[in-house]
Amino acid sequence: MTRVNHRETDLENHDRGLDYDLPRLLHRRGMLKLVAGVGLAGAGLITLGACGSDATSGETSSPSGSRPAGAPPDGGPGGAPESTQTSANGELPEETSGPFPGDGSNGANVLNQSGIVRSDITSSFGSSTTKAEGVPLNITMTINDFANNEAPLAGGAVYVWHCDREGRYSLYSQGVTGENYLRGVQESDGRGQVKFTTIFPACYSGRWPHIHFEVYPSLAKATKSANKIATSQMALPDATCQSVYATSGYQQSRSNMSRVSLDSDKVFSDGYDLQMPTLTGDSSGYQLSFSCAV
Repeated sequence: MTRVNHRETDLENHDRGLDYDLPRLLHRRGMLKLVAGVGLAGAGLITLGACGSDATSGETSSPSGSRPAGAPPDGGPGGAPESTQTSANGELPEETSGPFPGDGSNGANVLNQSGIVRSDITSSFGSSTTKAEGVPLNITMTINDFANNEAPLAGGAVYVWHCDREGRYSLYSQGVTGENYLRGVQESDGRGQVKFTTIFPACYSGRWPHIHFEVYPSLAKATKSANKIATSQMALPDATCQSVYATSGYQQSRSNMSRVSLDSDKVFSDGYDLQMPTLTGDSSGYQLSFSCAV
């Protein structure tokens, strides 16, 4: 991972003005929470503490070996720098949403479609009811509010998406552009929990097996990417992946996984301790449990 000499950069850019400096002083996620606080509390005095920069990491490979027509460089619109782990204080690290988010930031926006708020995401909704095949996976996520002493984020919303057994992303990949399966939104309950029923994703070329998610301040706000307060990915454990990929239908994943590791993955190579869920079960079905603070 390339390290940037921030001291030299700051000296070079010290006289470029407030328009240049302000975005670098305010962490994007913190700014969104700040704006939300102003909206709730009205006019008031706000003291800004020291904030770190928010960086993301680009994905290096497209599922099925090719990038959909019109897709931007890896990491989404405009590309993205490497991710920054903020694990010292327990806050979930920000990661790229990748080139296939379906949140309106790169083409299609599934978030504003009727039917996206659902727990079972195995099938498409709307004009198609195609079901994604694969080993069953039940996801339970607990989202906590880092700025509120990691209290449960009740009334928030989580958008989850991942590739299918063949390594394809609905809405984007060849053969499934007309599908929207393996994408869904749920509102967090009083314990900050959301639950999804899905299938175990593939390992496609160039990436460690993973699940994408975005956190929103409320269900009403979970309609476009501009409203999100966090974006990250879960790294699926090696032992479970090996077991799943030994089953029928995941043959290509076995080959792809032999050529990648968590330490070489472009997203997780800078650290993944806060992004590893717990998985239990067997080939008849797995249960994933994950907790984070955003």
